[in-house]
Formats: sequence, structure tokens, C-alpha cells
Amino acid sequence: MIIRQLQAEEFEDSLSLSEYAFKYKMTSEDKEKAKERFKPERVWGIFEQEKLEAKLMIIPFRVNIQGRAIHMGGIAGVATWPENRRQGLVAKLLSHSLQTMNEAGQLLSFLHPFLIPFYRKFGWEVYCEYKKYSIPAANFPAKTEVEGSVIRDHSDIDELNGMYRMFAERYNGTLQRDKDWWTHTVMSEEDHHAVFYSHSGEPEGYVLYKIEKGELVIDELVHLTETARKGLWTFLANHDSMVTGAALKMVPSDDILPYLLPDPRIPQEIYPYFMARLVNAKAFVESYSFNVPSRLQKQKLYIEDKHAPWNNGLWEWSISEEGKGGLEQIAGEQAQADLICGIGTLTVLLMGYKRPEEMSRYGQLTGSETAIQWFEEIVPQATTALFDFF
Repeated sequence: MIIRQLQAEEFEDSLSLSEYAFKYKMTSEDKEKAKERFKPERVWGIFEQEKLEAKLMIIPFRVNIQGRAIHMGGIAGVATWPENRRQGLVAKLLSHSLQTMNEAGQLLSFLHPFLIPFYRKFGWEVYCEYKKYSIPAANFPAKTEVEGSVIRDHSDIDELNGMYRMFAERYNGTLQRDKDWWTHTVMSEEDHHAVFYSHSGEPEGYVLYKIEKGELVIDELVHLTETARKGLWTFLANHDSMVTGAALKMVPSDDILPYLLPDPRIPQEIYPYFMARLVNAKAFVESYSFNVPSRLQKQKLYIEDKHAPWNNGLWEWSISEEGKGGLEQIAGEQAQADLICGIGTLTVLLMGYKRPEEMSRYGQLTGSETAIQWFEEIVPQATTALFDFF
């Protein structure tokens, strides 16, 4: 067996495997569009005598970490024929993808898991969640007179993206979108959009939505100001004669909308969403902005990462007076470490999804009390989110 990138003429083989694995069938028209957009260099397959046995895609993205762009490899389209399952083919592809992403300078990798325990074995860990609301029309936020106006189905992608960018930078782990991503992934022909403009004409928020079976389905609601939030909800509430309620999807975990409703007792659901993994721990730590600890002592960190051996082992971790991190590998055993954790735990701690003291309490991070407190002190508080799917 060999692992290699696909070639342009192998589009049909790739599509056949995807259709079978993910249980769908493309129309001829959609197939032609997909063929035009097919990027074979992003798809890696395992071949046996030139037959495609399993595959995955590595999509190059940039994501927001502390308001800065970090290169990330998005794993998608992981598929294998049923007769080849449980033979370790996907494991080989995942290990190969880590090497490939490391060589490409992608410090992080994200994926949407079909089975969380499976990907945890390879170092990916849940890094974000989203909320989903169902709001009866009678319980919509109160209609409010605000200075400004809402214009429907008029704005262009550049304007929408400008607002999205400012909103997304508040969170760790959100995608930096380009026009192609907006056109082919975020927007659809069924979607409407509406933008709130301030009294001075500045765009301050938008909503992407559609009406399905008498329900207002809100795919994305972005507001940069409280006035924009009220203005957009007044616009949405004006649909009350057309719909029985609203379903909000992909709501960030720190959202407090239910508290602001006339009656907060609405159905709410929380979903663990995407998984993340540090591809190169040293490079990520050295690109990160830490809080300066009260004592600038170094700590010995042991990282367990058998699938990316360049991360595995004992490291000396330092923080400068400017908050810059340093990670230097040193000889030694796990018993010499002040802190011990797996690569998945380290990922979610540095992204801000979980806190060191919390993970220590549940045995995911071990070490001396002094070292745990040092870790807690250096990592800034943050919230994670992702509003996209791939």
C-alpha cells in the first residue's frame, strides 16, 4: 500500500467513496460543479494496486487565536470502504496527515468527529461547543425602537465579512473566512440576510436566516453592539405573524439571550462540536501570548503524544517578562516532570476551553500544586467557538 495525493483524473473514484461512506448521491449538475472545485492536492489516499481504499482531505485554513491568525489544517471527508474498515487504514492516514501538516507549518488541526472516542486516541480533543435555542413566537425578544435601520438582502460579502471578522476575533478557534468560503459554504440560495446599520450608516450586525415549515431558522446572528442586537431582533420579531417560532443554531457558548427574553424558560441544547489538536506544540507555545507569572521560574512539562513524536517527551517551559513562551526539549523521564498531560489536554487548555485547575481536579493534568497554579496563572481567560462546518 502507498499513501499519496490524488490526481485530477481520480475525481470519480474519490466521489464514489464519499457517496458510499456518507450515504448521499450527487445530481449530474452538482457533480460537474464539484469537479470544477475539486482540489486533488488536498486529498490524500491509501492505494492498493492503484485502487483507492481510504482517503481524507487536509484543508488549509487560518483561525483566530488571541485575535491573531494561526495556520490550521482542517481534516475532512475521512472515508474508507466497509471491507477495509478496522484494518488501520484511517490510522495510517491520520498519522501521515500530522506529518504533512507539520511540514506545512500548520500549528493546529481541527476536525468534526463521526465518533469522538476514535479521534481522541489520535490526540484530537473537543475544543468548543454551541448552543441551540427554540423560541416560540410569543416569547420573542421585545420589539424596540432604536436609532438605525435594518436592510434585507442588500449587503455584499465584503460588508458581512467585515462584521463577522470583528465578532469572530473575540473567540479562540473561529475561522478567518475568505470570499470563496462565504460564497460556497456560508451562503446558500435559500438564505436571506439582513444587516443593521447605525444612525450614522455603519453596519453593526447581521443575521442569516430562512423560513422553513412556518419556522424562522436563524443560521447566524452577529451583533457588534447592543443596539444592533435589539434592532435585528425587532426585525426578526416582525415575522411573528408568519411563523410559530424561531430556531437558533450555532449560538456561541457565552451567549445570554435566554436571560434577556420575557420568559427565559425555552428549550436549550448544548452540543460538543469540533475537535482540535496541536500539531506542533513548541511552535504554538512560542506564538502564544501568556500572562506574566508572579514568579518567572521554569517548569518541566511532559507531553504524551505517540502519534506526533516531535511533541512527545520532556520540555522546559519558560515565560519571559513580556509574556512570550519558550519550550525547549530536554533529556529526561516523565518522573522528572512538574506537569504531565496528553496533547489533547494541552490543546484545550491553551485554547481556553478548559482551565488547568479544572483539568487537574479530574486527573487530565497531573503535577505539583505549585506547577498547576503557575499554569493557571499564565493562561489568559478565553472563550472558544466555531460557526462553520467542513
